[in-house]
Amino acid sequence: MGLFEKISGGLGLSKSLDLEEYMDTVEMDEVDVLHEPADFYVKPIALEKEEDVTAIVEELKARNIVLLNVSKMSKWPNKLKASVGALKKYVSKVGGDIARIDNDKILLTPGRVKIVKKLKKR
Repeated sequence: MGLFEKISGGLGLSKSLDLEEYMDTVEMDEVDVLHEPADFYVKPIALEKEEDVTAIVEELKARNIVLLNVSKMSKWPNKLKASVGALKKYVSKVGGDIARIDNDKILLTPGRVKIVKKLKKR
């Protein structure tokens, strides 16, 4: 049995269904065929405009962890500061957490999820 047959069998595809046709269906945009559904996700999101804050808050409300890319917004430091400030206020209110990973990435967690910011020395 070849790799294609193993994959298509695992996905519940019959030989009569063309893989290209299957992959081109509209619902495939929202389906992760390689993994089982999860309760929560880690979602990479780019902060490009101030309105993106609303979408990020919605992801946090859905209990997802957000890996935020702020590289585009960093061209406007005042807007970036205001947006990150609003996100920081929200995660603080719900008992979540926020931490800068590097100059362009920030990690945000929903309520009851904390980020270890310092490793304990053993």
